[in-house]
Amino acid sequence: MNRLAGKVAIITGAAQGMGASHVRKFIEEGAKVVLTDLNEEKGHALAEELGADALFIKQDVANAEDWAAVIAEAETAFGPVDVLVNNAGITMAKSILETTEEEYRRIVNINQVSVFLGMKTVIPSMQKAGGGSIVNISSMNGLVAGAIGYTDTKFAVRGMTKAAAMECAHYGIRVNSVHPGVIATPMVIQEDTKAAVEEFSKHIPLKRVAQPEEVSNMVLFLASDEASYSTGAEFVIDGGMTAQ
Repeated sequence: MNRLAGKVAIITGAAQGMGASHVRKFIEEGAKVVLTDLNEEKGHALAEELGADALFIKQDVANAEDWAAVIAEAETAFGPVDVLVNNAGITMAKSILETTEEEYRRIVNINQVSVFLGMKTVIPSMQKAGGGSIVNISSMNGLVAGAIGYTDTKFAVRGMTKAAAMECAHYGIRVNSVHPGVIATPMVIQEDTKAAVEEFSKHIPLKRVAQPEEVSNMVLFLASDEASYSTGAEFVIDGGMTAQ
């Protein structure tokens, strides 16, 4: 129960869904966690529930000044950062003909630019810590085609992960990407999509969608010293979808 003992972690998009699951798992395993999100109400409530080892900070992940403030507050509260989980992201299900330039730039900023900013800003803090682990949440659509905008940015996260891993290896900083398939988060299993998700699950080799905790277990592994020789790699959690 102490696989992250002594580690300081930042998890973005952490007020609900997979992000909240990651936060709970990290706290259980002994980490001190800064959780960030735009949803202040849910973010503060989760941090209050989890106690003194959790700190919520409101953050726009596409804003460089917000990133600088988050790193500074994390160091003040807990010390240099050992782990960054770039979890924040949005999805969009429009065709290329329907997607406006404004919509496209928004998804690029949130899903792609935020990952660049997070890595760039956290590296000096990890250097103070003597190394670290960056876990970038991509998608199975970072490996195979999906919706325009979403697919593009998730492929970009995969590429940035590899480039950063090569650059950061000599700092003792590992960088890996996680590629979830369909996960049973509130966004996915809400009433108007529940039937469609159940139908889609029949086409998944394991015949079910994943629970958020299953992704959290992979993120925990990569954040921990157990993954000390893994960097620049993709870790796929899709029930076999991309193996077909």
